[in-house]
Amino acid sequence: MKMTSSPITLDAYVRASRRSDADSLAVVVDHLAEAGKTIAQQLAQAALIGQLGTTGTTNVQGESVKKLDLWANEVVMAALEETGLVSVLVSEEMDEPRRVAPAGYAVCFDPVDGSSNLDVNGIVGTIFSIRPGPDPLQRGTNQVAAGYGPSTVIVLTLGEGVDAFTLDDGGRFVRSHSCLRMPARGRTFSVNDGHTAKWEPGIRRYIDWLREIDSASGRPYGARYVGSLVADFHRTLLEGGVYLYPAEMGRASGKLRLQYEAAPMAFLAEQAGGRASTGRERIMNIRPTTPHQRVPLLIGSAEDVSLAESYIAGRAA
Repeated sequence: MKMTSSPITLDAYVRASRRSDADSLAVVVDHLAEAGKTIAQQLAQAALIGQLGTTGTTNVQGESVKKLDLWANEVVMAALEETGLVSVLVSEEMDEPRRVAPAGYAVCFDPVDGSSNLDVNGIVGTIFSIRPGPDPLQRGTNQVAAGYGPSTVIVLTLGEGVDAFTLDDGGRFVRSHSCLRMPARGRTFSVNDGHTAKWEPGIRRYIDWLREIDSASGRPYGARYVGSLVADFHRTLLEGGVYLYPAEMGRASGKLRLQYEAAPMAFLAEQAGGRASTGRERIMNIRPTTPHQRVPLLIGSAEDVSLAESYIAGRAA
């Protein structure tokens, strides 16, 4: 991880990029950042104003909807529509893509990732992926920007590496970390261990290998799992290791959504020197067939993900 002494703001950083659309992209990213600040302020007082708990409804994916999910979704949509630069929106909280304009970017987002943690004051964040519009179903390789914001930090890639921006006292996001790189191999793994019996044999063998004692290979790995992709990935980005939400018995396609969870995180991982895979194919190569398509996800340090793939393929003992 490289700390930076260059006091550049998020807006200036995007505008200074080598992209031909840098100015318009900066506007979209800046509006996402402002939406993130608004959501963070609301989260800070959610328990005091009755915003915790569920709405009593379920979304298109059959999941219970939190009050803050719907409110945050409206905040992000309003911010993006205000730019006049977005053609279509894809969100976890909307059954179908929302057409905004005939031309502009396609933005896919999860307004409050990890919202199951809200009622216990756990870590949540907003994930976003920006693609050229107006097609809402594009491969991850088409992304022009992706990022997420846990707490008061925005982690961003424009396809030119990964940088992090921290909210200062003046309300500006200022670059605090530049050229973030994942270690080639880490010391921790993140997985929902309670689902062990549902995993395919290769995943079970891989996790067993990580738990074995072998000082020469730095094992056992430490287990860290928050249950929020933003939180678990952020630690993996900074410290290395591997995050897994694999296919399961009765859920062969996994749990995480390709468009606004797996693909943006895959873009960030690869730009930081890591890897992202279903266990059998590169996440960034998958062309979605539906807005809310799910995929298994193995993401993190390149060597750790590669070894997991070898276990799934039966190449590792």
